[in-house]
Amino acid sequence: MVDRPKKPSALSATPAPAPQAQVNISHSNSRVSAVLPSGESVEILLYGATITSWKDKAGEEKLWLSEKAVMDGSKAVRGGIPLVFPVFGTAPSHEATSKLPQHGFARTSTWEFLGKSTSESSETKDGGDSSVKLDFGLSSAELSEASKKAWPYSFGLIYSVTLGKDSLTTSMVVRNEGGEAWEFQALMHSYLRVADISVVSVAGLESSTYVDKVTNPISTNTSPAEPVTITGKTDRVYTPTGGPSTAVTVSEGSKKKFAITRDNLNEVVVWNPWVDAKSMADFAPAEGYRNMICVEAGAVKGWQKLEAGETWEGGQIISY
Repeated sequence: MVDRPKKPSALSATPAPAPQAQVNISHSNSRVSAVLPSGESVEILLYGATITSWKDKAGEEKLWLSEKAVMDGSKAVRGGIPLVFPVFGTAPSHEATSKLPQHGFARTSTWEFLGKSTSESSETKDGGDSSVKLDFGLSSAELSEASKKAWPYSFGLIYSVTLGKDSLTTSMVVRNEGGEAWEFQALMHSYLRVADISVVSVAGLESSTYVDKVTNPISTNTSPAEPVTITGKTDRVYTPTGGPSTAVTVSEGSKKKFAITRDNLNEVVVWNPWVDAKSMADFAPAEGYRNMICVEAGAVKGWQKLEAGETWEGGQIISY
């Protein structure tokens, strides 16, 4: 056999494309879901831009959602992460928001899905997407007539949900698109899933000032130098001494379940309805309060003021 000096080289194999995050719009275009190549997932209802599910790669749900949560757009969703804007609770003495229903209109308005963006991690073998960011928008033009009448200001909101391999980031940009100044409050009402509330503790709120909305919503208290535990109905607004950059951690027994860091959200609301849950028509099962705790990052102490054309941004990262 003749040995040829120039043998044809083997054809180089075409590299397979890196795995990508899958984003789907379903349920008659009412929900947006995303799944990372590694298996983590998130689902957002366009009504309220409410996050209704967040699962790790093993499929374990991280959020608590009531079995009787109303998902048809007729009322706010009980569970997940609803959005509070432009008022926390009710504010009858604040003229601009006095006519609004509890927690404002963001959680009861239909948002627009603006699209997705992804990032790749060089640390993964396949170079696939390590996160996916989903953006949602709401403006004054999209409000119901009742909401426009109750809060007649021109605004624009962009809400971003970023699913990572071990975290969920939510952030909101608020813009005054009108010609006059207005004030607002904002909060991310996170319902975190736990196995047993009796062994749950919340650290990062030690020696912090707080208002107890159950016992005395007027006076300010200082929390003891130990983690917060839940032994009854709880509804407190804390201003952590460590500031937003210091994590607030939720532990179950000796195991850390969640860590929450905040950006420009100075307050943390801790809420559990305890046995009062039984009187809530959309709260189920009745004993579900044993499996959830709300640790809510917000700007709810006083008011944020935006002059014409100004913007404000705040957010949180929940990791596990």
